[in-house]
Amino acid sequence: MSLSTTNSSPRIVVGVAGGIAAYKTIELVRRLVSSGYFVSPVLTPDATRFVGAVTFSALASEPARTSLYGDPTTPIPHTHLGQNADLVVVAPATAHLIARYAMGLADDLLTATLLATRAPVLLCPAMHTEMWEQPSVQENLATLRRRGVLVLEPDVGPLAGGDVGSGRLPDAERIFEIIDNIVRAGQSGPLGGTTVVITAGGTREPIDPVRVITNRSSGKQGYALAEVAARLGARVELVTTVSRSLAVDTQRRITVTAVETASEMHAAVMNLAPTADIVIMAAAVSDFTLTPSSGKIKKTEGVPELHLTPTVDILSELLATRRVDQVIVGFAAETDDVVAHAQAKLQRKPVDLLVMNDVSQEGVGFEHSTNSVTLFTRTGEMRHLPLQSKNDIAYEILTSVSSLLGQGAP
Repeated sequence: MSLSTTNSSPRIVVGVAGGIAAYKTIELVRRLVSSGYFVSPVLTPDATRFVGAVTFSALASEPARTSLYGDPTTPIPHTHLGQNADLVVVAPATAHLIARYAMGLADDLLTATLLATRAPVLLCPAMHTEMWEQPSVQENLATLRRRGVLVLEPDVGPLAGGDVGSGRLPDAERIFEIIDNIVRAGQSGPLGGTTVVITAGGTREPIDPVRVITNRSSGKQGYALAEVAARLGARVELVTTVSRSLAVDTQRRITVTAVETASEMHAAVMNLAPTADIVIMAAAVSDFTLTPSSGKIKKTEGVPELHLTPTVDILSELLATRRVDQVIVGFAAETDDVVAHAQAKLQRKPVDLLVMNDVSQEGVGFEHSTNSVTLFTRTGEMRHLPLQSKNDIAYEILTSVSSLLGQGAP
C-alpha cells in the first residue's frame, strides 16, 4: 500500500505501554510512516523506561506525546488525538493498560485518548505467559471485545527472562498488515458502500433432542467470503450455522446472525435480503427436514421411520423476490458430471454467478482450507480456478461479483 503523505493520509495513533516489547513498536512506526500513514505516538510514563520518546519523535509524523498536560500544540491533546484518529493501536498493551482501559480509567494520555476516540481500536497484548493466562486479564479482554475493541492475540515464542510461552508481541510486519487491512476496509474499496449477505456452514435438522441430520460443510469458504468482502469495503451480514473466529481486521464490518436449521436460515436471509446489494448463498442448506421427536429415540424401540419433507428452497425464493439491481450468487457442490449438473442448476436457478466445486477431489470443498471451483455466469461464461486457499478463492469470486454490480437482473 502506498499512500500519499498529505494531510488526508490515514491518521494512526500508536500507543506504547510499559513493556519490554516496546522496542518492536519502533519498527512498526517506521513501517507505517514509510507507507504513507500519519503516525502520532503516545507513550505512557512507564513506556519511557524501556524506549525513548525522542526515538519515536524522530521516526513518526509528529513528536511523541507522553503527558496529558503541557502540550504546546493543543490544550486538550487526548480529544485532539481521539477525534482525528482513523485507528488507535496499542503495542504493546500490558496487563496494567488493559485493566485500566476496561475499567474506563483515564489517568494518563493514552487511556484518555482511548476513551476519547470513536475510531477502531486495536490492542496488541504482550506479557509473560502467567500474566496472559490470568483470569482477570482474560476477563478484561472479554469486556473490551464486547465493546468492539479488536484484540490481536500474542504469539508463542521466546519471552523476556529466557523461557518460552504465549505472550510474545507479534512482529511489526504482522501488526502492520492488520492495521493496513483495517484502514483499507474503512476506505472505499471495490465493494465500498454495498451491503452483502453471506451464508455459511451446513444446516442441522433435528431428529430428536440429541440427533440431527446435517452435512460436512465447515463454513470456511463462507467465512473467507465474509472477511474478504469486508476488506473490499462492504458491510457484511453473515448468516451462519457454525461459530468461528473472524479475522481481527474485519470484525467491525461483519454482523453475525447464528442459525441452526434450514427454516431459521430462510427466515434470517429473507429478512436481510431486501436491503442487500449482494446475496451469496455459500451455505450447504439441507434439502430435507422432519418433525423431530420430543424425546430421545431409544434403540430398544427398533429402527425408527423418518418421514422427510423438503425444506424451503431459499435460493429460488430469493430469485423470485429479487430487486432488479441485486446480485445473487449460488453454490453447487457436485461429485460427478460436475459441469453438466452445474449448468442444469443454472438453468433452473438463473443466478448471476454460480460457484461449483467438485468435492470428490482431494483438498476441495468441505472441511478443507483449500478449494478449487468453476465459475458460471448467467451469460454462459465459465472460468476454472485451480486449487488454492479459500481466501484466494473468495477474492476471485468477489472480483467477479463486483464486475456484475449495476448490470441488473435478467
